[in-house]
Amino acid sequence: MSLDQFKYSRIPPEAEALRADVRAFLKDALHDYPAIRRADSWMGFNAEFSRRLGAQGWVGMALPKQYGGGDASPFARYVVIEELLAAGAPVSAHWFADRQSGPQILHYGTEVQRERHLAAICRGEQYFCIGMSEPNSGSDLASIKTSARRVGKQWVVNGQKVWTTNAHRSHYMIALIRTGEGSKRQEGLSQFIIDLSLPGITIRPIRDLTGAEHFNEVFFDELVLDADALIGTEGQGWAQCTAELAFERSGPERFLSSIALLHTLIDAIGQHPDALQAKEIGRLTARLSTLRTMSLAVTAQLAQGKNPAWEASVLKDLGAVFEQEIPELAQLLCDVPPTSQGGTDHAQVLAYLTQMAPSFSLRGGTREILRGIIARGLGMR
Repeated sequence: MSLDQFKYSRIPPEAEALRADVRAFLKDALHDYPAIRRADSWMGFNAEFSRRLGAQGWVGMALPKQYGGGDASPFARYVVIEELLAAGAPVSAHWFADRQSGPQILHYGTEVQRERHLAAICRGEQYFCIGMSEPNSGSDLASIKTSARRVGKQWVVNGQKVWTTNAHRSHYMIALIRTGEGSKRQEGLSQFIIDLSLPGITIRPIRDLTGAEHFNEVFFDELVLDADALIGTEGQGWAQCTAELAFERSGPERFLSSIALLHTLIDAIGQHPDALQAKEIGRLTARLSTLRTMSLAVTAQLAQGKNPAWEASVLKDLGAVFEQEIPELAQLLCDVPPTSQGGTDHAQVLAYLTQMAPSFSLRGGTREILRGIIARGLGMR
Protein backbone atom coordinates (compact mmCIF):
# COMPACT_ATOMS: atom_id res chain seq x y z
CA MET A 1 0.00 0.00 0.00
CA SER A 2 1.02 3.60 -0.57
CA LEU A 3 -0.48 7.06 -0.56
CA ASP A 4 -0.72 6.75 -4.37
CA GLN A 5 -4.06 5.12 -3.58
CA PHE A 6 -5.40 8.64 -2.95
CA LYS A 7 -4.85 10.05 -6.42
CA TYR A 8 -7.22 12.83 -7.44
CA SER A 9 -10.63 11.71 -8.75
CA ARG A 10 -12.94 14.28 -10.29
CA ILE A 11 -16.70 14.04 -9.76
CA PRO A 12 -18.24 13.23 -13.17
CA PRO A 13 -20.36 16.06 -14.66
CA GLU A 14 -23.57 14.02 -14.56
CA ALA A 15 -23.13 13.52 -10.81
CA GLU A 16 -22.08 17.11 -10.15
CA ALA A 17 -25.25 18.27 -11.94
CA LEU A 18 -27.28 17.01 -8.95
CA ARG A 19 -25.80 19.57 -6.60
CA ALA A 20 -28.00 22.51 -7.58
CA ASP A 21 -31.20 20.48 -7.16
CA VAL A 22 -30.13 19.21 -3.73
CA ARG A 23 -29.24 22.73 -2.57
CA ALA A 24 -32.61 24.06 -3.74
CA PHE A 25 -34.41 21.26 -1.91
CA LEU A 26 -32.47 21.89 1.29
CA LYS A 27 -33.00 25.63 1.14
CA ASP A 28 -36.73 24.99 1.21
CA ALA A 29 -36.75 22.05 3.64
CA LEU A 30 -34.38 23.64 6.19
CA HIS A 31 -35.23 27.32 5.80
CA ASP A 32 -35.97 27.76 9.52
CA TYR A 33 -33.73 24.98 10.86
CA PRO A 34 -31.65 26.29 13.83
CA ALA A 35 -27.85 26.05 13.95
CA ILE A 36 -27.84 23.88 17.08
CA ARG A 37 -29.89 21.21 15.30
CA ARG A 38 -27.69 21.43 12.20
CA ALA A 39 -24.78 20.52 14.47
CA ASP A 40 -26.38 17.10 14.98
CA SER A 41 -26.62 16.41 11.22
CA TRP A 42 -26.03 12.71 10.58
CA MET A 43 -27.11 11.94 14.14
CA GLY A 44 -30.25 14.07 13.82
CA PHE A 45 -33.38 11.88 13.59
CA ASN A 46 -36.31 13.20 11.54
CA ALA A 47 -38.53 10.53 9.95
CA GLU A 48 -40.53 13.04 7.90
CA PHE A 49 -37.37 14.52 6.39
CA SER A 50 -36.14 11.02 5.47
CA ARG A 51 -39.45 10.29 3.73
CA ARG A 52 -39.24 13.57 1.81
CA LEU A 53 -35.70 12.71 0.78
CA GLY A 54 -36.86 9.26 -0.32
CA ALA A 55 -39.58 10.83 -2.46
CA GLN A 56 -36.83 12.79 -4.23
CA GLY A 57 -35.03 9.54 -5.01
CA TRP A 58 -32.08 10.42 -2.78
CA VAL A 59 -32.24 7.52 -0.31
CA GLY A 60 -30.83 4.21 -1.56
CA MET A 61 -30.15 6.01 -4.80
CA ALA A 62 -27.22 3.74 -5.74
CA LEU A 63 -29.39 0.61 -5.42
CA PRO A 64 -30.88 -0.94 -8.60
CA LYS A 65 -34.12 0.47 -9.99
CA GLN A 66 -35.78 -2.93 -9.74
CA TYR A 67 -35.57 -2.60 -5.93
CA GLY A 68 -36.67 1.03 -5.75
CA GLY A 69 -33.27 2.66 -6.16
CA GLY A 70 -31.95 4.87 -8.93
CA ASP A 71 -28.95 2.94 -10.31
CA ALA A 72 -26.94 6.04 -9.41
CA SER A 73 -23.16 5.98 -9.27
CA PRO A 74 -21.27 6.22 -5.97
CA PHE A 75 -20.24 9.73 -7.10
CA ALA A 76 -23.87 10.83 -7.48
CA ARG A 77 -24.59 9.56 -3.98
CA TYR A 78 -21.48 11.35 -2.75
CA VAL A 79 -22.73 14.69 -4.07
CA VAL A 80 -26.08 14.26 -2.31
CA ILE A 81 -24.51 13.16 0.99
CA GLU A 82 -21.97 15.97 0.91
CA GLU A 83 -24.68 18.59 0.45
CA LEU A 84 -26.87 17.07 3.18
CA LEU A 85 -24.03 17.08 5.70
CA ALA A 86 -22.73 20.51 4.75
CA ALA A 87 -26.23 21.89 5.37
CA GLY A 88 -26.62 19.99 8.66
CA ALA A 89 -29.66 18.07 7.43
CA PRO A 90 -31.19 15.51 9.87
CA VAL A 91 -30.36 12.26 8.08
CA SER A 92 -30.01 9.81 10.97
CA ALA A 93 -33.33 7.99 10.46
CA HIS A 94 -32.33 6.45 7.13
CA TRP A 95 -28.55 6.84 7.44
CA PHE A 96 -27.37 3.31 8.24
CA ALA A 97 -29.88 1.67 5.92
CA ASP A 98 -28.75 3.90 3.07
CA ARG A 99 -25.01 3.68 3.77
CA GLN A 100 -24.54 0.07 4.88
CA SER A 101 -27.57 -2.15 5.33
CA GLY A 102 -29.04 -1.64 1.87
CA PRO A 103 -25.77 -2.47 0.07
CA GLN A 104 -25.23 -5.46 2.40
CA ILE A 105 -28.67 -6.86 1.58
CA LEU A 106 -28.15 -6.23 -2.12
CA HIS A 107 -24.75 -7.96 -2.21
CA TYR A 108 -25.32 -10.83 0.23
CA GLY A 109 -29.07 -11.16 0.76
CA THR A 110 -31.53 -13.54 -0.81
CA GLU A 111 -34.10 -12.35 -3.32
CA VAL A 112 -36.73 -12.58 -0.60
CA GLN A 113 -34.65 -10.32 1.66
CA ARG A 114 -34.11 -7.82 -1.14
CA GLU A 115 -37.81 -7.65 -1.93
CA ARG A 116 -38.67 -7.33 1.76
CA HIS A 117 -36.31 -4.49 2.61
CA LEU A 118 -34.78 -2.52 -0.25
CA ALA A 119 -37.81 -0.67 -1.63
CA ALA A 120 -38.83 0.42 1.88
CA ILE A 121 -35.28 1.64 2.53
CA CYS A 122 -35.38 3.67 -0.69
CA ARG A 123 -38.66 5.28 0.35
CA GLY A 124 -36.98 6.42 3.59
CA GLU A 125 -39.44 4.32 5.60
CA GLN A 126 -37.40 1.41 6.96
CA TYR A 127 -34.58 2.04 9.43
CA PHE A 128 -31.63 -0.17 10.36
CA CYS A 129 -28.99 -0.19 13.08
CA ILE A 130 -25.66 -2.01 13.13
CA GLY A 131 -24.99 -4.69 15.78
CA MET A 132 -21.22 -5.04 16.04
CA SER A 133 -19.78 -3.70 19.33
CA GLU A 134 -20.16 -5.68 22.56
CA PRO A 135 -19.24 -5.21 26.24
CA ASN A 136 -15.74 -6.42 27.15
CA SER A 137 -14.73 -6.52 23.49
CA GLY A 138 -13.79 -2.89 23.03
CA SER A 139 -12.66 -2.51 19.44
CA ASP A 140 -11.59 -6.16 19.26
CA LEU A 141 -14.58 -7.12 17.12
CA ALA A 142 -13.39 -10.69 16.58
CA SER A 143 -13.79 -11.39 20.30
CA ILE A 144 -17.59 -11.01 20.31
CA LYS A 145 -19.56 -13.47 22.43
CA THR A 146 -23.17 -13.09 21.25
CA SER A 147 -24.07 -16.50 19.88
CA ALA A 148 -26.71 -18.22 17.78
CA ARG A 149 -27.40 -21.94 17.96
CA ARG A 150 -29.48 -24.00 15.59
CA VAL A 151 -32.73 -25.43 16.92
CA GLY A 152 -34.46 -27.28 14.12
CA LYS A 153 -34.85 -24.82 11.25
CA GLN A 154 -34.47 -21.82 13.51
CA TRP A 155 -31.72 -19.95 15.34
CA VAL A 156 -31.75 -19.04 19.03
CA VAL A 157 -29.69 -15.97 19.92
CA ASN A 158 -28.28 -14.93 23.29
CA GLY A 159 -25.95 -12.06 24.12
CA GLN A 160 -25.61 -8.30 24.14
CA LYS A 161 -24.64 -5.47 21.82
CA VAL A 162 -23.66 -1.99 23.00
CA TRP A 163 -23.20 1.52 21.56
CA THR A 164 -25.79 0.58 18.95
CA THR A 165 -26.86 3.86 17.36
CA ASN A 166 -30.62 4.29 16.85
CA ALA A 167 -31.54 0.79 18.01
CA HIS A 168 -34.46 2.29 19.95
CA ARG A 169 -35.80 3.88 16.75
CA SER A 170 -34.94 1.23 14.16
CA HIS A 171 -37.02 -1.52 12.64
CA TYR A 172 -34.14 -3.94 12.01
CA MET A 173 -30.56 -4.65 13.00
CA ILE A 174 -27.87 -6.37 10.95
CA ALA A 175 -25.87 -8.13 13.67
CA LEU A 176 -22.56 -9.98 13.69
CA ILE A 177 -23.06 -13.15 15.75
CA ARG A 178 -20.97 -16.21 16.55
CA THR A 179 -22.46 -19.36 15.00
CA GLY A 180 -19.48 -21.70 15.27
CA GLU A 181 -15.81 -22.04 16.12
CA GLY A 182 -12.62 -22.11 14.12
CA SER A 183 -8.85 -22.03 14.44
CA LYS A 184 -9.03 -18.23 14.30
CA ARG A 185 -11.43 -15.95 16.19
CA GLN A 186 -12.59 -14.40 12.90
CA GLU A 187 -13.99 -17.78 11.88
CA GLY A 188 -17.43 -19.00 12.87
CA LEU A 189 -19.10 -15.59 12.59
CA SER A 190 -22.29 -14.88 10.66
CA GLN A 191 -24.59 -11.93 10.01
CA PHE A 192 -28.32 -11.85 10.70
CA ILE A 193 -31.12 -9.44 9.89
CA ILE A 194 -33.00 -9.10 13.18
CA ASP A 195 -36.54 -7.75 13.44
CA LEU A 196 -36.31 -5.56 16.56
CA SER A 197 -40.01 -6.01 17.37
CA LEU A 198 -39.53 -9.70 18.20
CA PRO A 199 -39.89 -11.00 21.75
CA GLY A 200 -36.60 -11.70 23.51
CA ILE A 201 -35.11 -8.26 22.71
CA THR A 202 -34.57 -5.53 25.28
CA ILE A 203 -33.27 -2.11 24.20
CA ARG A 204 -31.94 0.41 26.73
CA PRO A 205 -30.88 3.88 25.53
CA ILE A 206 -27.57 5.32 26.78
CA ARG A 207 -27.68 9.07 27.48
CA ASP A 208 -24.62 11.03 26.37
CA LEU A 209 -23.05 14.20 27.84
CA THR A 210 -25.45 16.44 25.93
CA GLY A 211 -28.49 14.62 27.33
CA ALA A 212 -29.30 13.04 23.96
CA GLU A 213 -30.00 9.34 23.46
CA HIS A 214 -28.33 8.10 20.28
CA PHE A 215 -26.62 4.97 21.60
CA ASN A 216 -28.15 1.84 23.11
CA GLU A 217 -27.55 -1.45 24.84
CA VAL A 218 -29.39 -4.31 23.13
CA PHE A 219 -29.98 -7.63 24.93
CA PHE A 220 -30.93 -10.92 23.26
CA ASP A 221 -32.53 -13.47 25.59
CA GLU A 222 -33.46 -16.72 23.84
CA LEU A 223 -34.36 -14.71 20.74
CA VAL A 224 -35.79 -17.01 18.08
CA LEU A 225 -34.99 -16.22 14.45
CA ASP A 226 -36.28 -18.01 11.38
CA ALA A 227 -33.74 -19.52 9.00
CA ASP A 228 -34.20 -16.68 6.51
CA ALA A 229 -32.81 -14.18 9.02
CA LEU A 230 -29.28 -15.28 8.06
CA ILE A 231 -27.78 -12.90 5.52
CA GLY A 232 -25.05 -14.20 3.25
CA THR A 233 -23.16 -17.39 4.01
CA GLU A 234 -22.94 -18.96 7.44
CA GLY A 235 -19.40 -18.54 8.79
CA GLN A 236 -18.53 -15.71 6.39
CA GLY A 237 -19.71 -12.89 8.63
CA TRP A 238 -16.22 -11.52 9.22
CA ALA A 239 -15.53 -10.99 5.50
CA GLN A 240 -18.98 -9.49 5.01
CA CYS A 241 -18.54 -7.21 8.01
CA THR A 242 -15.12 -5.89 6.98
CA ALA A 243 -16.45 -5.10 3.50
CA GLU A 244 -19.29 -3.20 5.18
CA LEU A 245 -16.83 -1.14 7.24
CA ALA A 246 -15.33 0.34 4.06
CA PHE A 247 -18.68 2.05 3.49
CA GLU A 248 -18.83 3.18 7.12
CA ARG A 249 -15.36 4.72 7.23
CA SER A 250 -14.98 6.38 3.84
CA GLY A 251 -17.77 8.93 3.40
CA PRO A 252 -17.78 12.70 3.94
CA GLU A 253 -19.39 12.19 7.36
CA ARG A 254 -15.89 11.23 8.54
CA PHE A 255 -14.68 14.82 8.25
CA LEU A 256 -17.88 16.92 8.25
CA SER A 257 -19.21 16.14 11.72
CA SER A 258 -18.01 19.52 13.03
CA ILE A 259 -18.75 21.54 9.90
CA ALA A 260 -21.63 23.43 11.57
CA LEU A 261 -19.12 24.81 14.07
CA LEU A 262 -16.76 25.91 11.32
CA HIS A 263 -19.68 27.80 9.77
CA THR A 264 -20.63 29.57 13.01
CA LEU A 265 -16.97 30.28 13.82
CA ILE A 266 -16.46 32.06 10.49
CA ASP A 267 -19.65 34.04 11.05
CA ALA A 268 -18.56 34.98 14.58
CA ILE A 269 -15.13 36.14 13.42
CA GLY A 270 -16.67 38.20 10.63
CA GLN A 271 -15.16 39.89 7.59
CA HIS A 272 -12.03 41.22 9.28
CA PRO A 273 -10.08 38.38 10.95
CA ASP A 274 -6.80 39.03 12.68
CA ALA A 275 -3.62 37.29 11.51
CA LEU A 276 -4.05 34.23 13.75
CA GLN A 277 -7.70 33.80 12.85
CA ALA A 278 -6.99 34.10 9.12
CA LYS A 279 -4.11 31.62 9.31
CA GLU A 280 -6.01 28.98 11.27
CA ILE A 281 -9.22 29.25 9.22
CA GLY A 282 -7.08 28.90 6.11
CA ARG A 283 -5.31 25.86 7.56
CA LEU A 284 -8.63 24.19 8.42
CA THR A 285 -9.92 24.89 4.92
CA ALA A 286 -6.82 23.35 3.34
CA ARG A 287 -7.14 20.24 5.49
CA LEU A 288 -10.83 19.97 4.68
CA SER A 289 -10.02 20.14 0.96
CA THR A 290 -7.38 17.42 1.35
CA LEU A 291 -9.72 15.10 3.24
CA ARG A 292 -12.39 15.62 0.60
CA THR A 293 -9.91 14.69 -2.14
CA MET A 294 -9.00 11.52 -0.23
CA SER A 295 -12.66 10.65 0.25
CA LEU A 296 -13.34 11.07 -3.46
CA ALA A 297 -10.43 8.75 -4.22
CA VAL A 298 -12.04 6.09 -2.03
CA THR A 299 -15.38 6.72 -3.77
CA ALA A 300 -13.66 6.10 -7.12
CA GLN A 301 -12.46 2.72 -5.85
CA LEU A 302 -15.96 1.83 -4.65
CA ALA A 303 -17.25 2.78 -8.11
CA GLN A 304 -14.77 0.28 -9.56
CA GLY A 305 -16.10 -2.48 -7.30
CA LYS A 306 -13.01 -2.54 -5.06
CA ASN A 307 -12.89 -2.91 -1.28
CA PRO A 308 -10.77 0.05 -0.10
CA ALA A 309 -10.68 -0.97 3.57
CA TRP A 310 -7.13 0.34 4.09
CA GLU A 311 -7.78 3.68 2.42
CA ALA A 312 -11.04 4.10 4.33
CA SER A 313 -9.17 3.52 7.61
CA VAL A 314 -6.63 6.22 6.74
CA LEU A 315 -9.40 8.67 5.90
CA LYS A 316 -11.39 7.89 9.03
CA ASP A 317 -8.34 8.34 11.28
CA LEU A 318 -7.31 11.67 9.76
CA GLY A 319 -10.91 12.85 9.57
CA ALA A 320 -11.54 12.22 13.26
CA VAL A 321 -8.45 14.23 14.21
CA PHE A 322 -9.69 17.11 12.04
CA GLU A 323 -13.20 17.02 13.51
CA GLN A 324 -11.91 16.95 17.08
CA GLU A 325 -9.55 19.89 16.59
CA ILE A 326 -12.24 22.30 15.38
CA PRO A 327 -13.88 22.81 18.82
CA GLU A 328 -10.46 23.38 20.39
CA LEU A 329 -9.44 25.91 17.74
CA ALA A 330 -12.81 27.64 17.95
CA GLN A 331 -12.19 28.46 21.61
CA LEU A 332 -8.69 29.68 20.79
CA LEU A 333 -9.76 31.91 17.89
CA CYS A 334 -12.93 33.51 19.21
CA ASP A 335 -13.64 34.85 22.69
CA VAL A 336 -17.12 33.34 22.93
CA PRO A 337 -17.60 30.89 25.83
CA PRO A 338 -19.58 27.73 25.06
CA THR A 339 -23.05 27.54 26.57
CA SER A 340 -25.92 25.11 26.24
CA GLN A 341 -28.43 27.59 27.66
CA GLY A 342 -29.10 30.76 25.72
CA GLY A 343 -26.21 32.53 24.07
CA THR A 344 -25.44 32.92 20.38
CA ASP A 345 -25.74 30.19 17.77
CA HIS A 346 -21.97 29.87 17.84
CA ALA A 347 -21.86 29.49 21.64
CA GLN A 348 -24.50 26.74 21.56
CA VAL A 349 -22.93 24.83 18.67
CA LEU A 350 -19.53 25.13 20.34
CA ALA A 351 -20.88 23.69 23.58
CA TYR A 352 -22.59 20.80 21.81
CA LEU A 353 -19.65 19.76 19.65
CA THR A 354 -17.12 20.20 22.45
CA GLN A 355 -19.05 17.52 24.34
CA MET A 356 -19.57 15.28 21.31
CA ALA A 357 -16.09 15.48 19.77
CA PRO A 358 -14.43 12.83 22.01
CA SER A 359 -16.77 10.21 20.51
CA PHE A 360 -15.62 10.94 16.95
CA SER A 361 -12.48 8.79 17.37
CA LEU A 362 -14.50 5.91 18.86
CA ARG A 363 -17.37 5.38 16.42
CA GLY A 364 -16.56 3.33 13.36
CA GLY A 365 -13.40 1.92 14.97
CA THR A 366 -11.04 3.43 17.51
CA ARG A 367 -7.87 5.26 16.50
CA GLU A 368 -5.74 2.37 17.79
CA ILE A 369 -7.58 -0.21 15.68
CA LEU A 370 -7.45 1.98 12.58
CA ARG A 371 -3.73 2.59 12.94
CA GLY A 372 -3.17 -1.14 13.30
CA ILE A 373 -4.97 -1.66 9.98
CA ILE A 374 -2.94 1.15 8.41
CA ALA A 375 0.35 -0.30 9.68
CA ARG A 376 -0.55 -3.74 8.36
CA GLY A 377 -1.39 -2.28 4.95
CA LEU A 378 2.00 -0.56 4.86
CA GLY A 379 3.76 -3.81 5.75
CA MET A 380 4.85 -2.53 9.15
CA ARG A 381 3.27 -5.30 11.25
